[in-house]
Amino acid sequence: KDKAHSVGKAICERLKDSLPRQLFEIAIQAAVGSKIIARETVKAYRKNVLAKCYGGDITRKMKLLKRQAEGKKKLRKVGNIEVPRDAFIKVLKTQSDK
Repeated sequence: KDKAHSVGKAICERLKDSLPRQLFEIAIQAAVGSKIIARETVKAYRKNVLAKCYGGDITRKMKLLKRQAEGKKKLRKVGNIEVPRDAFIKVLKTQSDK
């Protein structure tokens, strides 16, 4: 019971390092029962949507960034994540070493 927080944090960090980045953010959480004890976030890839905008009106840039944010939000709702086999094994192996 005393080690739950530290073990959960360690597993979340290892899983974060071994998972490939996706087009949207991934939240990795360690839970005991219904209580979340540790959390890590895998950052999303970001395409440079402002690369084609040179100078000009700031509202055009804001519109492009807003559209990108809406797309990411939509992806987060319907996106599926497949944990690669080697990443899963890597996390479990480092767990058994301790």
